[in-house]
Amino acid sequence: MLFVARFFDNPGIAERRNELMQDHFAWLRGNDQVLVAGSIRHELDGESLGGLWLIEADSKEDAEAAFQDDPFFANGLRSGFELYHFVKANAERKVAI
Repeated sequence: MLFVARFFDNPGIAERRNELMQDHFAWLRGNDQVLVAGSIRHELDGESLGGLWLIEADSKEDAEAAFQDDPFFANGLRSGFELYHFVKANAERKVAI
């Protein structure tokens, strides 16, 4: 199953976020469940407000467990998250993002 996770960042964490960025990227590279991950911003060069991920998991509980040890989540940079089932239209169409 596919899930969309929307993460919300705590305010004022830009410096700590920069400190953990390489650990966060390394963690993402090693996590096969996270298919796509990226930050959400009002402006392209603006401060990150959080993240949006596409996760593949067997259940909603497994999808939530998939990000618990992400350095951003584990170190308190996230103020919360929303997790949704994602049903892809044109499921046979494969796309690279």
